[in-house]
Amino acid sequence: MTILIIEDEVLAAEGLAKLIRQYDPAIEILACVDSVREAVEWFQNNPAPDLAFLDIQLADGLSFDIFEKTKVHCPVIFTTAYDEYALKAFKVHSVDYLLKPIDLEELSTAFSQYFKMKKNPSTPDLNLIRQAMQMMANKYKNRFIVKVGHHISAVATLEILYFFTEHRTTWLRTKSLKKHAIDYTLEQLSDLLDPARFFRLNRKYIVSIDAIETATNYSNSRLKVQLTDSQKNEKILISRERVREFKEWLDK
Repeated sequence: MTILIIEDEVLAAEGLAKLIRQYDPAIEILACVDSVREAVEWFQNNPAPDLAFLDIQLADGLSFDIFEKTKVHCPVIFTTAYDEYALKAFKVHSVDYLLKPIDLEELSTAFSQYFKMKKNPSTPDLNLIRQAMQMMANKYKNRFIVKVGHHISAVATLEILYFFTEHRTTWLRTKSLKKHAIDYTLEQLSDLLDPARFFRLNRKYIVSIDAIETATNYSNSRLKVQLTDSQKNEKILISRERVREFKEWLDK
């Protein structure tokens, strides 16, 4: 049996190789490569191994990029330090995934899965790989926890019109026009929200693209923004320093 290890941490690669030899000294480890570029070159210039172990996060990108750049004609086992909740996206006809630090028992289980799958071999599904890549690349919040009476519920970020501060509290307003207090400052939210969808208008508001009804010229080269649910006479102003950035954001 032949194996390729794709891992950018030297100690992790050495540890995995040691565990594999512990599991079966007859297994031949063909190579250890540490980047997407080297892995692509290896697959293009060598016969496919029986099995490949791929660390998800490599020095020059996600290991999913390998499948976009070359054909991988072998089953794979992903290794990762990511929490298990994110790993459902990695079921791209891989044999299994292993959470670091890997132990011998988990490795043995993964090999057992590999031998079962050998009876019905398959190669990774490129569409599912692209979905997994998108999930891994998405570092922005998808939902916020809010309290409703004595209950806790989650509000999807896509359902939020805007965030604002009032009486030293940060609130969110949903498309159903419900208002909820949250435990974040606007400064924190600026790092957690997708900038393609949300914009910091001023010290009081961060708005989604869905919340903008109109933007009109105001005094001193500023803009006045009308939100979809705000009062017509309410003044939500953008300073002239941010006007160009706001227009570029609207035009994306």
